[in-house]
Parts: sequence; C-alpha cells; structure tokens
Amino acid sequence: MFPIVNNTIRVKQINVELVKTALRALSFGTKLTIANATGLSVATCGNILNELLERGEVIEADLEQSSGGRPARRFIYNVNYAYIACIYVAKEGGTCRIIHAVTNLAGEMIEKDSTEVESINYETIDNLIAKLIGSYGNIRAVGFGIPGIVQNGVIGACDIEELSNILLVSRLKASYNVNFTVENDMNLTTYGFYKKQNYGDGKTVAVVTFPQDNCAGAGIIVDGHIIKGNTNFAGEVSYLPLDISREEQLQQTSCTESFFPVMVKIITSIIAVINPETIVITGGLIRSDMLDALAGSCRKIIPCEHMPQIIIREDMQEDYLYGLFSVTLESLNCNIQMVEKRI
Repeated sequence: MFPIVNNTIRVKQINVELVKTALRALSFGTKLTIANATGLSVATCGNILNELLERGEVIEADLEQSSGGRPARRFIYNVNYAYIACIYVAKEGGTCRIIHAVTNLAGEMIEKDSTEVESINYETIDNLIAKLIGSYGNIRAVGFGIPGIVQNGVIGACDIEELSNILLVSRLKASYNVNFTVENDMNLTTYGFYKKQNYGDGKTVAVVTFPQDNCAGAGIIVDGHIIKGNTNFAGEVSYLPLDISREEQLQQTSCTESFFPVMVKIITSIIAVINPETIVITGGLIRSDMLDALAGSCRKIIPCEHMPQIIIREDMQEDYLYGLFSVTLESLNCNIQMVEKRI
C-alpha cells in the first residue's frame, strides 16, 4: 500500500496536468470553464492556476465581460514559458547530418538548422546542447532521434557506429539540469504521422522505410500505442526470414528493382502480423510511381478484405520532427497516466 502522502502528491500532479492540458486546448479559460473541462472543483482549479501564475507558466488576461456580477479572471497558457530542443542524426550515402530545432511549448519554431559533419559522436551532441542551452536559457527538455535500438536511454546497435553502446541520457544528465529523452527514429516518425492524423480512436498503423545503403526498418502503432517489444527490438524487419542475409540485403539496396521482392515480403509480413489500417512506405529506394506495383504484389498474397491503405511518402522529415517534439513535450508532464480499463 502506498503511503497517504505519496498518493496525495500523485493526485496533485495529475490535477495540475489536467488543468494545463485543458488550458492549452482553450484560447483562454476561467476557473469555471477549466473546472467544467477537467471535472475538478472550481476551488481546486483556482489554487492550481494561482501556482502556475506565480511561476509564469500561466498569464492572466483581461477580465471577462461582466454579465451583471463580478467579472471572472481569464487565464492563458504561456507557450513561451519553456523551450524544447529536438535533435536527430542521420547518415545517408556516407554523409552525416545533425539536425536540430528549438520550439516553444506550442511547437512554434524558434530556430532550425541542419549541419553536415564529418562524424557524429557524443562530443558532437554535447557541444550542440551546450550551444543551444547557452543561447536559450529556458530550454527545459531535449529530445533525440537515433537510427538505432534505444533501451532505457542507452543506444545499442546504431547505423552511426560512433553512437553505438553509449549511455547517452545518463551522461548528459550529469552535465545539464534539463529533461532528456532518446528514441528510435522510426518510432518517432510513426508517432508523428499518427498524431498528425488526429485519429479519434486507437488505430493500428505502420511506417516502413527502405533506405539506400542501409537495412529496412519499421515503426508500429497498435491500438494507438507504440510497439517497442521486450528489448525495444520491435520494427527491426531486416531480421525477418527473408531468405537472404542482412549483408545481401545491403548489397541489393543500391537498386530498387532488385530489392523489390524483399519489400513485398516485408510489407506482407507486417500486414499478416498486425493487420494495420494504414501502412506508409518511405525511404531512398521508394518513388511515388511505385504504389500500384507494391499494392498489386501484396494483393497476390494478402486477401483483399485485409489489405490496408498503402501510402507512399518520399519525405517524412516533418513527421519525424513532429513525433520528436511530441515525445519531448510529453517528457515534461508527470509520468502518471490514467488508463482506461480494457477487457
């Protein structure tokens, strides 16, 4: 049994998140409108709003127009209370790039840049963070996108060898007093795509990438939840029994035509396992005119009634960045979730 004090703190954290979420969704709010939106009492909302106002996370606006009584105080969420830094790294055709963006809490862009570098290692990332925090003193969270396996803030196997087996989050936390989160690039891209669709109910979708000079990968969302697996290995589709080794796959990625049968096997495997509503295909080997050929080949294996919508997107950088922003923003919230019971 949890101590009563501990439970009280948890309830307070949840209530604060409810008020902030409600206020972010409104152009402005009064104690009454926020109470109606959250189900909390007016008194509780008033106390929380006063605390948020005191630390600058909420701004007081003009009083509401009076309808005969005392005019109500109106509050606006201060989206510039804190900034978020999003950083992701990529290696394509032997070229290393480090891309970063700084946004406010509404996702409005403050700064964005892409830099080509000779190599990307811990020092490259550390120097960039030091520069950004030095320029923007109110950065409260930093998120990283990594083309590799990530588990508990530790980078495992990675397309950028210099980052493999690095304790990224723990090393950075020892130097900077901000929140850090690191996630696989395909999980972030899929999450960004999913969030942009504004799905009302939990949907099942997948994003599969077929890059040049690298192995295929996938991000998977089932019933609205990112699937990472027991060791965050989910989505490593190049390990499927495709009758050719990963080394042979790499050799074939220089040519779309020779790799086409492998693409079909990977896509149909995903359809058979998770039965998605939508599959998005992307990567350097993909062209927009391939849709009919890919879908037609899949229909020869998968019954038509189980075929998902297949979408081709040649560029998903905006989805990637939006997913990274969303995950980093969520890292600032309390880590307590109220989960609907499912039978």
